[in-house]
Amino acid sequence: MKLVILDRDGVINYDSAQFIKSPDEWKPIPGSLEAIALLNQSGFRIALATNQSGIGRGLFDMATLNAIHEKMHKALGQLGGRIDALFYCPHAADSNCNCRKPKSGMIEEISKRFGVDLHGVPSVGDSLRDLQASAAFGAQPILVLTGKGDKTLAAGNLPENTWVCTDLEEAAQRIISELA
Repeated sequence: MKLVILDRDGVINYDSAQFIKSPDEWKPIPGSLEAIALLNQSGFRIALATNQSGIGRGLFDMATLNAIHEKMHKALGQLGGRIDALFYCPHAADSNCNCRKPKSGMIEEISKRFGVDLHGVPSVGDSLRDLQASAAFGAQPILVLTGKGDKTLAAGNLPENTWVCTDLEEAAQRIISELA
């Protein structure tokens, strides 16, 4: 099975320092939804792994998170794309849970759910913690320069062999050309 792991905020949609707290605030980055559809059409399944500490902080509830994701799924569906599984961590940064990236609980869960070894599986994120969580399982870390990506690149200390791509569209093209 061909699989790609994606972060959400800063990779698929614009991020906000104040969090994405409503469907109205969720706005796709140009080309990101088309990139997911292209990956799907090339035989890749998509798993989303996203920290959503706004829930743990009381900024929004599960119904709102579900509405945000419904908007995303609908927009993707209109382009022939889909996300096959969605994993999220609702905990605040100080909760010391195992699922919040850079810990790899969500990534481990993806491996179990799909029944695959994640060695070499492309994993796209815009922050160091995204890359660290996946690299811990041998996934191929891919940094996009959208969202926090520019700052992440400038800070350095990326996992070994991290690919750097302008955006999800470029990452999808590289994944397809090198791994399809």
